[in-house]
This record gives sequence, structure tokens and C-alpha cells, in this order.
Amino acid sequence: MMDAIYRELLHGRRAHVDPLACLEDVSAEVAARRVEAYPHSIWQIVGHMTYWMEYELERIAGKHPPYPEHAIESWPSHLAPANEAEWLQARLAFGNLIDRLGALSMSSPAALQSPVATMHVKEEARSYSVEAVLWQIMVHNSYHVGQIAMMLRCFGLWPPRAGGDSW
Repeated sequence: MMDAIYRELLHGRRAHVDPLACLEDVSAEVAARRVEAYPHSIWQIVGHMTYWMEYELERIAGKHPPYPEHAIESWPSHLAPANEAEWLQARLAFGNLIDRLGALSMSSPAALQSPVATMHVKEEARSYSVEAVLWQIMVHNSYHVGQIAMMLRCFGLWPPRAGGDSW
């Protein structure tokens, strides 16, 4: 059951927006825009989600990526991609990571319950499984994709061609 539900939510079914469809019509120029009083651009949000997906995939693989000392370290410092090619590459990398997470969700029940090492002092008292880490990533992405959807709505660019709730 984990794989079907997780992949539905990861790819934007039910109450969640499809992150790839959400970005399909976003140009580098739009990715660089900000909404007044909000500190990040779409480019930065995508970079932030990419950072944490890569980080968690490394942890699941048994590697020990360094945990950022400050939250801002997981955000791109620049508001905008250098050009359309960089933006396209970022979207492709983002989609690849989502595909990798979806593939992991189809692991055996035993593999999903495998422990994942903690990388931060505050996490040491807790035990995390692959499944718990996958759910955390999905929820994190859903939160930020919702921000992107709201930004696009503020820019008059919602819903995307692939569709999305506009209530």
C-alpha cells in the first residue's frame, strides 16, 4: 500500500499538486520572481527541495552527508537561474529525484522498514525508517509545491496546462 499512496501524493494526485506539471510552463524569468514580503523565488524553492531530496537519498543509501549548520544553507543564494538552460537542467534534476523517490517507495516491506542513520544531534533520540524518511520528503515537497502554486496564482499563471485546482 505504501508504494501506491506515496507515488500518488509524490506525483500530485488527490489533494496534492503535481510538482512537475506545476513547473512545466514556468520560464527562468518567472522562476526568478518573488511575491512581495516572501523571501524566496520559485528557483530557490525548487533548489531547496532538490537539496533535501538529494540529502535524504544519500542518507537512505547509507552515506553521511553533512547536516547544514543553518537552514539557509539548504537554499540557493541567488534568486534566479543564470539562464533558461540552467532552469531546464534544474527541473530535469528535480524530476529525476522524484522518480528515484517513487522507485524507492516500491521497495519490499522489509526494505522500507530499514533504519536510516541520523545526521543531526537533535535526531539522535529518534529512530527513522526508509518509509518514514520517504513520507517526510513527500510532505516537505507538498508544502513547497503549494507555495509555488500560490506564487503562480499571484503571477496570474495558474493553473498549468496539465491542470490544477483553482478554487
